[in-house]
Amino acid sequence: MAAEESQYQLVTFKLGDELYGVDIMDVKEIVKIQKIRPIPNAPDYMIGILNLRGDIIPIIDLHRRFNINMDNGEPEFDELESGFVILKILDIQIGIIIDKVSRVVSVNFDEIQEPPQMMSGIGNEYIKGVVRNPDNYLIVLDTIKLFDPKELQKIIPAK
Repeated sequence: MAAEESQYQLVTFKLGDELYGVDIMDVKEIVKIQKIRPIPNAPDYMIGILNLRGDIIPIIDLHRRFNINMDNGEPEFDELESGFVILKILDIQIGIIIDKVSRVVSVNFDEIQEPPQMMSGIGNEYIKGVVRNPDNYLIVLDTIKLFDPKELQKIIPAK
């Protein structure tokens, strides 16, 4: 039991060349790429809304949010590997576009290190920490800080 309490379970995914992870407790589901309806005058990183089984979910492009530059300017999504991670943040569902879902991993709390001041254009206010491994590193995102309450009010469709 103590080992479980000292670990995070992270859903990991790729954005560009980087590996990111979010706490599995913040993930409602992962779905394949689907048609998104654009919303006029939305923030540039909000690409639209998705109707998922009757729930209207705003879809956020983390490439834009994090200023991740793609070689050709815009990310290309592979229907087999790309998708949306549907997060539940403060009882609000938000979808984020991912390039490729990776897997669920367990990480010990003591493996998570403080993030460097700036990483790949991402402000470290969005990062809980970094887990280093022999090949690369895993950036652990803080889903609560990705969207502050005032910002959530701007992107959540009125009911």
